Amino acid sequence: MKTWAVAANTFREAIRDKVLYNLVFFALLVMGSSVVVGNMTLGEGIKFIMDLSLAAMSVFGLLIAIFVGIGLVHKEIQRRTVYMLLAKPISRRSFVIGKYLGLMLVIALNVAVMTAALLLLMALHSQDGMNWGVFVAVLLIFVELMVVTAVAVLFSTFSTPTLSAMLTLGVWVIGRFSSDLVEFARKTEDPLSRVLVTGIHFVLPNLEKFDVKQLVVYGMAIEPAYVGAAVAYGLLYIVFLIGLATLIFERRDFK
Repeated sequence: MKTWAVAANTFREAIRDKVLYNLVFFALLVMGSSVVVGNMTLGEGIKFIMDLSLAAMSVFGLLIAIFVGIGLVHKEIQRRTVYMLLAKPISRRSFVIGKYLGLMLVIALNVAVMTAALLLLMALHSQDGMNWGVFVAVLLIFVELMVVTAVAVLFSTFSTPTLSAMLTLGVWVIGRFSSDLVEFARKTEDPLSRVLVTGIHFVLPNLEKFDVKQLVVYGMAIEPAYVGAAVAYGLLYIVFLIGLATLIFERRDFK
């Protein structure tokens, strides 16, 4: 109950953040502009709309996770409200988990809004009926955002907002090019570089697992087993990251 109380308070606080509304507005603007550009293509309009809209959902969801998530813990420390919270019968673990869950509620709400906008665009411009693969793409995008948010919360427990943003963005970039890291490790002749790059590949999350936009856009089948494995991978990684975040936060000395 205490964890959900922190989550509810975090949700209310994040909803009042003006940055959040600006990011959602620009996401919807990009999705709307995809219609204009899509109409200029020859018979590929709906594919362009889906592709750009799903990309906007992923990128702007990332920005929400970074710009809202990195300050969750730091703001409490800076305003010294963390002292009052921890003076109450609220464990530090409940505090961190509650912060994470509250931010995920915000991101889930925004993903739902952007999904509704995409479905509306598809209903207005698609002549082949609903592409149900969109829901699979949205699900995996949301799991990816859950992982990135967990990364942001982890860094926010011990670093400044600026450094946390840079580190989270760096993890996202590396995770998105995970296969390129493997290819680099395979081709490099330096044993030390090969070990280092391979280690980074296995330690950091492989976010490419959650990118099925192209398969959905072109109507290709996605195996349920793959989706289940990707979701399980994401959830296990989230448990690891939040567990590490709570461990670090429990060891911090606030003076």
